[in-house]
Amino acid sequence: MKQKTIFTCQKCGSQSPKWLGKCPDCGAWNSMAEETVVKTSHSVRPTGSAQPVPICDVPPQTETRRPTGIGELDRVLGGGIVPGSLVLIGGDPGIGKSTLLLQAMHTLAEEAGKVLYVSGEESASQTRLRGERLGASSKNLLILAENSLEAILSQAAHLKPAAMVVDSIQTVWTSALESAPGSVSQVRESAGKLMLLAKGSDIPIFIVGHVTKDGSIAGPRVLEHMVGSVYIPNGLPCMY
Repeated sequence: MKQKTIFTCQKCGSQSPKWLGKCPDCGAWNSMAEETVVKTSHSVRPTGSAQPVPICDVPPQTETRRPTGIGELDRVLGGGIVPGSLVLIGGDPGIGKSTLLLQAMHTLAEEAGKVLYVSGEESASQTRLRGERLGASSKNLLILAENSLEAILSQAAHLKPAAMVVDSIQTVWTSALESAPGSVSQVRESAGKLMLLAKGSDIPIFIVGHVTKDGSIAGPRVLEHMVGSVYIPNGLPCMY
């Protein structure tokens, strides 16, 4: 393994081999933070079993969208939750992101089975208090107070939930990186692993992202392009 130090803009994710007072890409001042990158050698990947096929021969998706019980959220999602989708819920602190998702997951847990709600900011007891106020008390709504990405992925693989929430992506960290939680590299790596989980297991995953003072999603802009849709409760919904 080889280690090297780079400087990453915490606004846009731009990287530089040396520290810069102003990001050359987004123009932000004092946004370059030092991060350690570990490079590992990879062997040549063998050819997979998947083969290209004509689009008309691809089997159609048989599973329909699952409604969340919240009309506006279902409308933004195109009629309900799509299996294997990765959805980013953004908004200012206290705007109602966690409340919205807890209500939606309660409805889904009652109809579809186990739902995993990962709380990285609140304890399990705090989440329960919120759920009691909302009437979200389904036995199938499972709360996991955890910040480690590896532990989250392990629980998801074991439970195979009908849906999953990660609240919030800025609190999740992976031991594969030495940077602090919330840094560009941590957010990008965590979101990438969650995307692979969603696509590989058909688990719809909602990730919560905080919004900065200028109204953009905190973290790298690539985060917004990795997900299937972006919803900001206090603004206009955006579909990607």
